[in-house]
Parts: sequence; C-alpha cells; structure tokens
Amino acid sequence: MLVIVPLGLTLLPERLTLPGRLTLPERLTLPSRLTLPGRFTLAGRLTLPGRLTLPGWLTPPGRLAPLPGRPAPTSRSLRATSPRWWFFFALPGVLALWLPRGPASITLASIYLAGTLVLIALAGRDFLHHKRLRPREIALYTALATPSIAALALVAERSSYELFGFNLTVLSLTVAHFHFAGFAAALIAFLVAGPRTTAGDAAAISVPLGTGIVLLGFFLGDPVELAGAAVLTAGMWLVGWNLWQRSRQADRTTAVLLTISAAVLVATMVLALSWALGHVVATPYLPLEWMVATHGLANAAGFALCGLLAWRRLGTTEGPG
Repeated sequence: MLVIVPLGLTLLPERLTLPGRLTLPERLTLPSRLTLPGRFTLAGRLTLPGRLTLPGWLTPPGRLAPLPGRPAPTSRSLRATSPRWWFFFALPGVLALWLPRGPASITLASIYLAGTLVLIALAGRDFLHHKRLRPREIALYTALATPSIAALALVAERSSYELFGFNLTVLSLTVAHFHFAGFAAALIAFLVAGPRTTAGDAAAISVPLGTGIVLLGFFLGDPVELAGAAVLTAGMWLVGWNLWQRSRQADRTTAVLLTISAAVLVATMVLALSWALGHVVATPYLPLEWMVATHGLANAAGFALCGLLAWRRLGTTEGPG
C-alpha cells in the first residue's frame, strides 16, 4: 500500500487527472516512525515488529513529497500521477492491518476502501473521455480497479466477516494478492505494451483476463481457477519476456532490476500453476504457508518492486496514444 501503489501511480499516463482535481492541504507532517500495537504475525511464521520505519522519501520533514526525480506540484490540486494524495488513504489501511479486529480497524480499512474507489473513478473518467478499449487500456483499467478488491477484502477481514463464504485467512491473502498480482502485474503489463507489439498486446490482455478468470474460479470451482492460472501464467511469462527484451537496451542497474523481475516470474508462476493443478488432480503442491513465503514474497519483492523501480528509472511516460 505504502510503496507499490504510490510507486505505480508515478508511472500512470499524464492524461489521467483526479476527478474534481482532489485538493490536499499544503503541508502534511508525519512521524519518521509509526509505532504500532504489539507485533503482527502472518501465517504463523512471519513476525513484523511493532514499530515501522518509513523510507525517507515517504516522510521528508514537514510534508509528503513525490518520489525522487518527480518535481513537486506547483499548486495544491494534484494529478493522479502524484503519489501524495494516496497516503491519506493508504496510511489508515496499513494501520488497520496491525490493529486488532474491531471498530477502529474497520473504520481505517473503510477509509482505504474509499481511496481505491477514487482509482476506479479515474479509470471510468478516462474511458468515457477517450471511448476506446485497446489492450493497453484493458491492462491499465484492471490495475486501477484491483486495489478496490483488496480493500473490500480488508474491510471484511477486519470485521471478522467471511465475505462470500471465504475464511479470514483467504481474505487476508486476497489483500496482498490483488495489490501485487492485481495492481502491479496489470500495470507492468500496461507498460510493456507501450511500443505496440504482438507480445506486448498479448500480455496486456492475458494478465487481466487470467486475473479475472482466477477471481471467477473462487466462486465457480477449482477447474475454473486452474484455467485462470494457466492464462495468467502465460500472460506473466509474456510480461517477463518483454521485461527481458527491454533489459538488453537499458543501463546496467536498470537491466539488473528488469532481469530480476523477469526471472522471478519463471519460478513463481510454476508454483502458482502447481497450486491450482493440485486442487484439481492429485499432484503435489506447497502448503499455504510455503506459498506465502515463496510465491508471495518473491512476486512482491522480486517481480513487482524490482519491475516498478526499473520502469521508474527508465523514465517511462505515456508512450504511443
């Protein structure tokens, strides 16, 4: 929430503007450290400290500033491509994860949900203005829509409510999944489809399509989820191929980041396929805790973070119309 999404916002097309030009205060002071109650344990294994230190670029003295290399807005009205507005919604969402389930965490999670609805409004406004739905737009609008699924799962999980019959563990994993497999994957698929190529367009379509089929599989059964995992795997490998191709033309640091992002997908998507297949036929697959520690963490740090950082270094703009 505090890193992947605001980093991704800086890579959105400049044509996107917040509905009504969202206005924020001139200054927003945040502590350099957030002190959270107790310790937070994920899946019985991963324990996070009760104190969270934010990177310096998130909390410079006195105000929230854009990422390095991005000039500060000259007025109080912000574009969607500035990450500053996102923190008003993301900070409550992060705090909701550490607070005990109850009214306080539900309220904070609901604030985050409201922020994700701004992204949906952003996508709707852009579609109504341009009235086109090419592969790039499909990936872009998917990226803008998926955080709301994560936020809805967060509100339900903090409410101890088994939304659509899913247990609280599944809901908590949905929060992470739709930030990385949803937002980050679809956004990078949008970016690799920049110079229009067959592989780029195929990635831009298959990643949102696979994500959607996997989501339907939650309701229609494991065979549908397996089909979605296969489509999503093909799409992610196409994304990886495009990232690797781009790395051959980049500077050394950017090439390393792009290569890591691409290489990670080879292994993590095999794990995703084995998980989905193992729920349909009698084949081995990793238990949930190991999937979180391998597939989940590798995709988050290796694919999503490295991929977005690389694209940030490339200085990507909107690209062809």
